[in-house]
Amino acid sequence: MRADRRLVELLQELRVLQTGVQIVFAFLLGVAFTPRFSGLTDAQQDIYVATLLLTVIAAAVLATPVALHRGLYRHPGKERIVTVSARIAQAGLLLLATALTGAVLLVLDVVLGAAVAVAITCVVALVFTALWFVLPWAVRRATTGDRS
Repeated sequence: MRADRRLVELLQELRVLQTGVQIVFAFLLGVAFTPRFSGLTDAQQDIYVATLLLTVIAAAVLATPVALHRGLYRHPGKERIVTVSARIAQAGLLLLATALTGAVLLVLDVVLGAAVAVAITCVVALVFTALWFVLPWAVRRATTGDRS
């Protein structure tokens, strides 16, 4: 039953993330059809394409635990499904953080210029790293003595 509860919690968390991914994806889709898009530099268009693709891949990866749960419904290896799904979700978080950072870079580059955009985007990337990856690792390590 513990694995069932953990899987339900994970799927609920992924539901929240999926909404964010969908919002970013919708924004990016709309950008390509604005009159200003043709005025983007080659570098800005490259950032746009990379960010769009990262967003699509993040959506696919973050939906994978749901598909895994559906495909293996009533499968006896629930604990393994939860473990694999949690690792997949972490990969999805990394992809989403990268996509969001790319979107910030694109918008700030257009609005403020490349130098300021890169500086601010580096701070944004550090915030994602600290909050989404370092903080959970540090809390786990402090509470369980886990050294991994």
